[in-house]
Amino acid sequence: MRFNGYGRDEFRRFFESVDMGFLHYLDDELVGHTSFLNDRPEDRVVEIGNTWLHPRAWGTDANTEAKYLLMRHAFEDEGYLRVEFKTDAANERSRPALEKVGATFEGVARKHQLVRGGQRRDSAWYAVIDDDWPEAKASIERRLGWQ
Repeated sequence: MRFNGYGRDEFRRFFESVDMGFLHYLDDELVGHTSFLNDRPEDRVVEIGNTWLHPRAWGTDANTEAKYLLMRHAFEDEGYLRVEFKTDAANERSRPALEKVGATFEGVARKHQLVRGGQRRDSAWYAVIDDDWPEAKASIERRLGWQ
């Protein structure tokens, strides 16, 4: 289930549908969220998304760390072969952020989905595959100061 921002009831249903994800807090204030969605275990593919961040959390490592932990779980614990990401093709902030976590740009799906009250969105697709994970993992760990 995805959340399009239509109301509290829809948000509650979306939130209760999330099996594994992260809420981002700064100074005890909720400032973001990211989670798994579109899980396809038969293909060993999962998407990471439903991401939103309050501007106060921009420039922190909260989103990077959450995506790292979800990818690590997908590749190392679940044996997945591919982790997908999609974002609004016009989102100039999220696209470079996905590249910083090692995701490779794969193209734009035009008029991919309806968002925000029925607006059509072109979606930019990115992915990390199991072959890329060791390098992406090391790069993120260096960026987070864990190496």
